[in-house]
Parts: sequence; structure tokens; C-alpha cells
Amino acid sequence: MTLRYLIQKEFIQIRRNSFLPKLILVFPVVIMCVMPWVMSMEVKNIRVDVVDNDRSTTSQKMVHSIEASRYFIFGGQKPTYKAAIAEIEHGKADVVLVIPQDFGKDLAKGLQPKVLIAANAVNGTKGSMGSAYLSQIVTSVVRTNEAPSGAVGGASSGAVGGASLLSTLLLYNKGQNYKLYMIPALLAIVMMLMTGFLPTLNIVGEKETGTIEQINVTPVSKWAFILSKLIPYWLIALFVVTVCLLLAWLVYGVTPAGPLWIVYLLALLLALFFSSLGLIISNYSDTMQQAIFVMWFFIVCILLLSGLFTPTRSMPDWAYTTTYVNPMHYFIDAIRTVFIRGGSFRDVAHQVFALLAIGLFMAVWAVQSYKKNS
Repeated sequence: MTLRYLIQKEFIQIRRNSFLPKLILVFPVVIMCVMPWVMSMEVKNIRVDVVDNDRSTTSQKMVHSIEASRYFIFGGQKPTYKAAIAEIEHGKADVVLVIPQDFGKDLAKGLQPKVLIAANAVNGTKGSMGSAYLSQIVTSVVRTNEAPSGAVGGASSGAVGGASLLSTLLLYNKGQNYKLYMIPALLAIVMMLMTGFLPTLNIVGEKETGTIEQINVTPVSKWAFILSKLIPYWLIALFVVTVCLLLAWLVYGVTPAGPLWIVYLLALLLALFFSSLGLIISNYSDTMQQAIFVMWFFIVCILLLSGLFTPTRSMPDWAYTTTYVNPMHYFIDAIRTVFIRGGSFRDVAHQVFALLAIGLFMAVWAVQSYKKNS
């Protein structure tokens, strides 16, 4: 009975706050409607300059392929390599393609002329991906213009013929829709911020205003008090998840390929961890500023080491070991399995039990760290 009144008090406080209800409604809408369009690892609009020293039909075919590509912005043909590099140095180009003299003739003879690709790698992702895209165009043009078997020079077409036998089968996300890959991750970010920061600021705010002293002199147990702080934000988490799923369906036509109840289960377990973490930080913090900075420190570390943006296997070994205790890593791995692959509970059982164990540990810590008579 006491717990029910405490939970009722929390919702009254949230409703009376002029800012929090608006934040709870607007934040998931903005994240789901804006971020999938901008948080894309697909590199586009790469500015390319070409130095064509051959001026043959083959070289012009390569230039036209670059112009037609949706990944490139063709910056025109430059007279010399020096002039093209100057464009990179002034930020007017990202990649330079240099086609050597007699490029078309050498291909016809069965030789292997070399093409130079110079990329601005200040932005490493853009430089490497731009070079890879351009290499694919060059390779495609070379293969279609290589001399057949028995031509002058003795070049064999076996490599080209073998390459044509290769095919790619996409098992999941066959349309390679990056939004389908990012929407589950954005759901994790919304959950992390909403259920992490709000409980943190709640208790610290009561410390600063002095209202928490009124709770300390009552016979309310620590468990009842902490649960009254956790349960409202779990319910808010379920509401936020529902809003995000509805927006993903209405705006992008994206729905989970697996059971919907697993998505809610994962969301509740992640909410348990972050709300507990927020309460732990608030228990050890005396001011709002201190709590915000400590919470932000942990959230940034958890986020960047979770595999949200980059594969965790790309990390150094010492950094990869942190994923064993990173709940965000388990959540992202599991929810992408359910969303994209259509995995069942058996497929994500390992992640579910890991989230449960970490969440329960943090919840017990939150209760034990709260000093009722302080």
C-alpha cells in the first residue's frame, strides 16, 4: 500500500513539472523521425576529380561511370595531377583518379595498366570508402575491356570469367536498408537517456530542495523508496518503446521480424540497468551538476564500447573485454537479432540472462547505497 502511494507521488511530481512531460513525448519523436535519416554509415556525395591522360573510349567510359554513380559528385577533368591535388588541398575534392596514357591500348593488348587513386584520408571513413567505390568502377571497366584469351600478350580471361560466376546472397536485410539497422540502436539510445538521466536528477533534485529529508524520517523502507523511483521510469520506458515502434512502422514501414514481446522484455531489462545506475549515481552525488557529469561519463563510455556504431571485434582485445559487462552491447546484439533476423527467445537467451544478471546486481546496489538516515 505504501509503495502504491509513493509511486502515485512520483507521477504527480512528473505531471506538475512543466518540462518533463513534454520531454517524454517529444524526445522519442525527434530521435525516431530525424536520426535515421542522418545517422547513416553509407558514404555519399564524394567529390571526384579525374585526370585523363589517355582520352580514349575506354577512359571516357570510366569517367561516365563515375558521373552516373549515386555515390560521387563529379568535379570535372583536370589537366594535371598537380592541379587535381591542389583541389584536394583546398577542400574542393575528396578523391583524384589518374588514368595513364595508352590505358585503352594496353588493355586491348592484354596488359595490366595501373590507375592511380589518390584520396584525402583526413576523414578516414570517407577516404577509404571513396577509394573502394572508385576501385569497383575501375575494376568493372577493366573487366569489360580486357582482351579475350589468346590475344596479344597472352592474357587470359579466366579471372574475369571466374569473377562472373560469383554471386552474393543477402540472408537478412536484403534491401540493405540502413534505417532497419539503425532504428533498433536508436531505440537503445532513447531508453538509455530517458531511464538513465531522469531517475538520477529526481533524487538529486529532492536532495537539493530538502524534500528527501521528509522521506528519511518516515518508516518507509529503503526497498519501497527505491522501487517507487524505479517503477515509474519502467512504465515510461514501455511508453517510449511503444511510441518508437509505432513511429518506425508509420514513417519507415519497419516492424520487428521476431516476437514483439521480446522487444519489450529487452527494453525492461535495459531500463532496470540504467534506472538503477542513475539511482546509484544520485545516491553518491550531492549536487545536480555532479550527478549530470558522472552520469554523462558512464553513458558515453557504455555507448562507444557497445558496438552501436562499429563492430566490437574491431576493438583492441583489452577494449573488447569490456563488452562482457556492457549491458548496451547485449541489448543491441539481441534487439538487432529480433528486429532484422527474426530471432526467437532461444536466439537471444544469452543476452537476456546477461541483462537480467547485470540489472539485478545494479538494483541491489542502488538499494544498498541509499542511506535513509543520512
